Amino acid sequence: MGRKILFITTDQQRYDTLGCNGGTLSRTPVIDALASDGIRYERAVPQSVVCMPSRSTMLTGQHPHTHGVWMNGVPLPVDAPSVAGLLHDEGYRTALIGKAHFEPFLDPFLRFNENRLAGLGTETIEDRRFGGGNGPHRGFDHLEFATHGAAGWLHYARWLGQEHPEAAAGYYAVLDRDLEVNADGFGDTGAPQVKHNPIERGWYHTDWVADRTIAWLDGLDVDDDFFCWMSFPDPHHPWDPPESELHRVDWRDVELPAGYPTSAGEREAILDAKPRHWRLWYDGALVSNYEAPARWVPATLTADQVREVNALNAIEVELIDEAVGRVLAAIDARGWSDDLDVVFTTDHGEFQGDFGLLFKGPYHVDALMRLPLIWRPAPAAGVAPATVTAPVGLVDLAPTFASIAGVDVPDWMQGVELPVDDPDAAERGIEAQLTAWDSELAGVAVHLRTITRDGWVCTAYLPGAVHDGTEGELYSLVDDPMQRVNRWDDPALRSVRDDLVADLWDRQPPVRHPRLEVQAPV
Repeated sequence: MGRKILFITTDQQRYDTLGCNGGTLSRTPVIDALASDGIRYERAVPQSVVCMPSRSTMLTGQHPHTHGVWMNGVPLPVDAPSVAGLLHDEGYRTALIGKAHFEPFLDPFLRFNENRLAGLGTETIEDRRFGGGNGPHRGFDHLEFATHGAAGWLHYARWLGQEHPEAAAGYYAVLDRDLEVNADGFGDTGAPQVKHNPIERGWYHTDWVADRTIAWLDGLDVDDDFFCWMSFPDPHHPWDPPESELHRVDWRDVELPAGYPTSAGEREAILDAKPRHWRLWYDGALVSNYEAPARWVPATLTADQVREVNALNAIEVELIDEAVGRVLAAIDARGWSDDLDVVFTTDHGEFQGDFGLLFKGPYHVDALMRLPLIWRPAPAAGVAPATVTAPVGLVDLAPTFASIAGVDVPDWMQGVELPVDDPDAAERGIEAQLTAWDSELAGVAVHLRTITRDGWVCTAYLPGAVHDGTEGELYSLVDDPMQRVNRWDDPALRSVRDDLVADLWDRQPPVRHPRLEVQAPV
């Protein structure tokens, strides 16, 4: 019997939402305990700050330019390399339960409805793309999909529609009639993507993901090695946890986050010192991707709306923590805990009021780029608890899973096994991480390339509809941890900037040709 792997992801979760990372709004004792017993990474960096490219990096161990998913809406090819497939070939039982998002959700959703309206069998979609809807697919023996809300054809939506149809109507409509992110708010403050959800706690998708994970684990033989990716859709917007749980955090008592400048003048001065797309979005003149409501103007965001978003986000995080605890208890009951590696992370962050903004986009700052990452190695492995300050990336997850399983890391993976402490990182030369953004929509192109190294975050801009290619951002994580002062044009730091930019271009990964095409917006 070898080491088993439970890979837990959330969606759009900030570093500071966990108690072990200094968060105070959410109570996260289960995840905090994993950090106390394992390795906590203080500077985990995504290779993209949007879902599909980032999740494709987790699966393949490749940078977005190499696996080819360069923006949301670009499907990862079905024959792309997969760490799940690698482990499956080594005898592991493999499952993905929850949010996958390697393909656009909207594309199969539309075809599902086209077939339904034409009187055709909807199972043809699942058979063609998802191994009959339950696997095998991308190396996973077993699949059960969930996303935000109850619309569409995914397993959770069908379960809720069949078992609790009265609850399905209570979910927030994430997209509006134009298939844009819904700008409406149905909470107390009118904040976009907020709703008080009347669904019962046990029917909410967070508990459903945990329930289905436990059910799959219960079907394994005691000697099976497994790689189980348990993927929660929360705390990504919409912020609509069960109404019964709102008592956990009263938004009226929530302090404004440190990253939220309370005066409009201060917010605008900070944004005006950054490349121009920052202020354009704030004023409602530019939304560069399908990542925020097209008709929402961030300048209208109020302090109370920031409080309500942060409160509901915190409640969703608490529900995830409790769900993780139930799954770990089920694993312990099977006698597997001593041989279990647990990895917890997310795909990217969320503004939650920083700079007066919500959601995400082409902005490479800590709100979106500093991620929670915890690796609790199997107790039987004898790895000492540690905190790692060296920058690591989501591109390093797949090689880590291979190493845990005792499998040679294949050449197609571009990351390295996560370091177990800072001396390990120094010995192996782990010192920098890359992040990229590309979006091209409605004639607006935005292209960013970023390096995180030596306590600096340096972003170079490629020419596009908004930028001429001379702009950039440079922040000292030591002197300016909130990244409010852009030092790109500071003459005193020209040599630092030039060195970082040269290293950034030297480290660029191979680019897939031909480029994959956008097929659907989400």
